[in-house]
Amino acid sequence: MSDRRALESLLSFWADAGVDAVLADQPVNRTLRAKEAPRLLERTAASSRQASNPPAPAPRAVAASTIAELEAARRLAAEAGDLAALEAAIGAFEGCPLKTMGASRSVFARGAPDAEVMVIGEGPGAEEDARGQPFVGRAGRLLDVMFDAAGLAGRVFITNTVFWRPPGNRTPTAAEQEACAPFVERAIALVKPRLLLLVGGAAAKAMLKEPQGILALRGRWFEWRSADGTLEIPAMPTLHPAFLLRQPAAKAKAWSDLLILGERLDRLARQG
Repeated sequence: MSDRRALESLLSFWADAGVDAVLADQPVNRTLRAKEAPRLLERTAASSRQASNPPAPAPRAVAASTIAELEAARRLAAEAGDLAALEAAIGAFEGCPLKTMGASRSVFARGAPDAEVMVIGEGPGAEEDARGQPFVGRAGRLLDVMFDAAGLAGRVFITNTVFWRPPGNRTPTAAEQEACAPFVERAIALVKPRLLLLVGGAAAKAMLKEPQGILALRGRWFEWRSADGTLEIPAMPTLHPAFLLRQPAAKAKAWSDLLILGERLDRLARQG
């Protein structure tokens, strides 16, 4: 069992680092006799040539229903005059597929409504679904401890890129995140944070539209811009606390990120 947990931890490490492909399309059986190897290599080379020249994919049509749902999300978000109204609008929204995949409720946010830092994770898990608040499980408790140690307690507002628990706690898809994006942007507009902290690779990629893995993105400053270009806020990706629970040695990197964020926040406060 310990070997299985170690393997799962290693696979999670590489997934969070952005590794999403193997080296070859076909396995190589290296136990074959030498005289059989040339035929195998020939087949493997042919497969590789075919994979390197795949047929051009057909243009993907955007479903009219998807466009209508996104417009509905934008309208509902724009009509929300405060965070309570925004939470109600999210609960009433029917356009995110996750709402019908087993989640018991929508999970919006927790924290200071006028926070200096908005923390955006990927999505609620089982405990968050049960309690109706984001980051309240083991990973959330670790995050709170780190915020307290970094002097950020009471200065954060925490939400996610999606507001319903994905089945099996899987990573939300880009389409699911896109459906919820107008509500995330409206939350940013209402809270008016000075900085964004993007927790985990799924959140960083969704918010910044950057293809790199979280280990390449973390600890660096980016400029997040709203879809209409009216908002622009410095954003820093960092490691997800669930990853830190699997890889405790990585806590030093996340701690460094929080110190950098705290220093910038203090500079902004001194500037007024």
